[in-house]
Amino acid sequence: MGKIGKIVAGALAGLGIGLLIAPKKGSETRKDVSDKLNEVVKKAKDVDYNELMDNLEAKIKELKEEIKDLDKEKALDIAKEKAEIIKEKVEDLAIQAKDKATPIIESKVEDLRKSAIKATKEITKKLEGKDTAKKTTKTTKKTTK
Repeated sequence: MGKIGKIVAGALAGLGIGLLIAPKKGSETRKDVSDKLNEVVKKAKDVDYNELMDNLEAKIKELKEEIKDLDKEKALDIAKEKAEIIKEKVEDLAIQAKDKATPIIESKVEDLRKSAIKATKEITKKLEGKDTAKKTTKTTKKTTK
């Protein structure tokens, strides 16, 4: 509450209490009320409005900063929640990729193994064929001599 608000609230509270407990005549009470009201008006006039405005602006600035901090905290909380959700989804995706990729990889490895066996057999046949051809050539040369 600002300076003026405090002054007005205090004056009104004092005035109300004074009216309730004062054992005076109505005319005296009205004069007292008038005097108190004039006092409040005088105090309100004595208030430095520049100081009051500076105080109000400072309070508004503080409130804005607190709101920004709340927004930052809220954004940070939301970002943390989203990051956790993304992390969980990536982990699920990794598991799915592994589960789906494993049969494909196993199949390709089996294909590669079969191809290697086939290639080895073909190379062995070719090498055996060359050895057989060399033996036949050597045998033919021996017999012709």
